[in-house]
Amino acid sequence: MTDIRNAGTFQLGSFTVKRLGYGAMQLAGKGVFGPPRDRAEAIAVLREVVESGVDHIDTSDFYGPHVTNQIIREALHPYPDHLVIVTKVGAVRGADASWKPAFSKDDLTKAVHENLENLGLETLPVVNLRAMFDVHGPAEGSIEAPLTVLAELQAKGLIRHIGLSNVTPAQIAQGRGITEIVCVQNQYNLAHRGDDALIDNLAAVGTAYVPFFPLGGFSPLQSAALTTAAADLGATPMQVALAWLLARSPNILLIPGTSSRPHLRENLAAAGLKLPADVLTRLDAIGRAG
Repeated sequence: MTDIRNAGTFQLGSFTVKRLGYGAMQLAGKGVFGPPRDRAEAIAVLREVVESGVDHIDTSDFYGPHVTNQIIREALHPYPDHLVIVTKVGAVRGADASWKPAFSKDDLTKAVHENLENLGLETLPVVNLRAMFDVHGPAEGSIEAPLTVLAELQAKGLIRHIGLSNVTPAQIAQGRGITEIVCVQNQYNLAHRGDDALIDNLAAVGTAYVPFFPLGGFSPLQSAALTTAAADLGATPMQVALAWLLARSPNILLIPGTSSRPHLRENLAAAGLKLPADVLTRLDAIGRAG
């Protein structure tokens, strides 16, 4: 098995987790909708995730919907004591696979209870509120009402920690006035660097930053500089992209996703890839040029 301890650890609320985790989104069907093409392989992937030492799995009940959480429960329940499952609420899926905001008190309460049921948990370790003012990226808007609902559910013991997803710095500041924010999950990768300053600010106060689409998401990263660096290091471009994120800041927690075991092993091997200073300089230029 790949040793991911080289990636180090960071605090996620009261939990100490390895910086290389796993994102379960790709366990659902095409477009993150419906059942997986190969459910047995999805279960095998999850079991190898835990066997490899990963202790941080990112999911949501709107993946599928319900599909990934139900597969996680089937594959891993009862869960190892060290495993931290992070989920998110704030959206629902339409019958046409669309993504729709679900910010009302009833919507959020239902979502928390469905996550608990489908995961087989009494308390959700971490719940991220996904802001949906713009499906495609952060946009300003008040998160006071929905975050207050989650804080109330937290007080009832249904949630241990709360994070934010797809948010702006102003929303993070607003959120901190309501409850402790243990992590921020936004789009960020080698080519999409809009959160550079935010990452540094969060690191300064010990808050985890979890980049989604760390490898580009539905449009995988493409760069001649990345390809050249990978060839020089005897690695794949995606391994180099993950290693760059690990080198970028100590508060970054990675959640690359996959539905295959060979790809999982490739992702986890990035923990052992050290990037020389000259390679880091070349890779940094990708984001500055974008």
